[in-house]
This record gives sequence, structure tokens and C-alpha cells, in this order.
Amino acid sequence: MKIALIGATGFVGTTILNELVSKGHEVTAIARNTEKLQASDTVHPVKADVTNEDELANAVKGHDAVISSYNAGWTNPNLYNDFLAGSKAIQSAVKKSGVKRLLIVGGAGSLYVADGLQLIDTPQFPAEWKPGALAARDYLNIIKEEKELDWTFLSPAIEMHHGTSGVRKGTYRKGLETPVFDENNRSIISAEDMAIAIVDEIEHPQHIRERFTVAY
Repeated sequence: MKIALIGATGFVGTTILNELVSKGHEVTAIARNTEKLQASDTVHPVKADVTNEDELANAVKGHDAVISSYNAGWTNPNLYNDFLAGSKAIQSAVKKSGVKRLLIVGGAGSLYVADGLQLIDTPQFPAEWKPGALAARDYLNIIKEEKELDWTFLSPAIEMHHGTSGVRKGTYRKGLETPVFDENNRSIISAEDMAIAIVDEIEHPQHIRERFTVAY
């Protein structure tokens, strides 16, 4: 397939790029800064700003699907507003481009840990993750209203950034609105195994116009 990957140089984007290439897909790797990207027969780096809808629409035109691992930067003081603005611009640009399929990598904060209680609203939720998690939750509510695109929103496991990087087990389990926990009551996955779940969903869509989550 021909896939456009937004945020190809990020923590998650890099693992998605590797997984797509290993599965033989042709990737247009879109980033603000393409110096880190190695061009090849299957990887075509493209510099584009997500807030420039026309530029982005041109970059993703003609692809089978768009994967967005867009992140406005964890240390960005304006993270909440920038993430929402960027995500809306991506949605709009994909529509302009004529591509129907969009997979968005969101956050775990909007997963329900009890009836009517989302993870982000629990006292244990780290304050420093709040702006990004709030933005991802609010964006999930926006994309749920999207009627034209065949969108999918992926929430990673609760623990993804911790000590699991570089691990590729090749396995994962899926859930929808609630976290997937292992026998130790942990919701955990490596970015590498989350990338497998993302590519599987692109190759064999199971979650059109819904959110799903993955963990071991």
C-alpha cells in the first residue's frame, strides 16, 4: 500500500515507519524536520507543516491511507491548543486530498477506568501529561462527529513510554473504551508492538469510525 505517515520522526512515528517498511509498504514520511529521515525506494521524506492545510493535502493526495502520529511536543507550553489546531488541520487536509482512510494515534487518558470515569480524571493521573491528554480527549470527541472519513482513533496502553522501548514481542490484545490489563493489572505495551497493531489495522480494517486500544 501507499501510506502517508505524519509525524514520521517522533517517538511513535519512527516505530510505525519501521513497521510499514518491514511489511513492504511505500511510505511518504511527513515531518516538520526531515533531516532525520533516510530516503530510499520505499521511504519518501516530505517536509510539511500540519497547520498548512493545502501543503498537507498535497503531500497526502493519492495515498491509500494516512496515519497521524502528530504530537505538538510534550514540552510545548501551548501543547493543548497546538495539538487541537494541528489535529483539526490534519483532518481537514485529508478530506481535501480525497483520501478516505485516516488513523490517528491519540492518548490513553480518555480510556474509561470505571463507569463514567476516564483515566485523565483520576487523582493519580500525572499533572505534566494533562495538557496533551486533555487535547487528545477533546479531539476524540471532535473526530467522533466525522462522517466523511473512514477514521480510526488508537489509544495506546496506559504505560507506553516506560521501559518498554525497543521490545518487539509481536503480540498485543485489543479493547475499545477501557484499558487492556495483563495478569499483573498493568496496561503496558512497547511502541514497537503498538506499531504492529497500527499496521494491522491499516492492512485489515476492523475499527472504522471507532476508537480502540492495545496492550499486552
